[in-house]
Amino acid sequence: MEKEKLKRIFDFFKKNEGQNPPFFWKLINNIPLIEDDLNIEGDLDLSHSNVILLPEGLKVGGNLLLAFSRITSLPKGLKVEGYLSVSYTQINSLPKGLEVGRNLFIKDAKLVKYSSDELREMVKPGFIKGEILR
Repeated sequence: MEKEKLKRIFDFFKKNEGQNPPFFWKLINNIPLIEDDLNIEGDLDLSHSNVILLPEGLKVGGNLLLAFSRITSLPKGLKVEGYLSVSYTQINSLPKGLEVGRNLFIKDAKLVKYSSDELREMVKPGFIKGEILR
């Protein structure tokens, strides 16, 4: 489906049903995000995407998959209840306050240069509850 047709569909739903376009649609089309957009109930799969930035204060109720994406840094206030995969990315540090409820996957990412202890220290006062898998 072409981009303009999708935009018209989302505009229709917003006007007639009070529904906002999905987070990913807004993100890739530079549409301003509202507070409700920052709370993703399930998984967010941005792997293999061209997304380069995530908004501050993003909360993902499931897993966040960023493997093979163009993202180079994570935003302040990022909270992921499930696992976080930054494998095969250019991310070279983790933000203070990052919260990961399960495992952190860093295979072939720039983060592999750090020990697990250094990565856990980097996010304090945040946390990584699970394992850090390389």
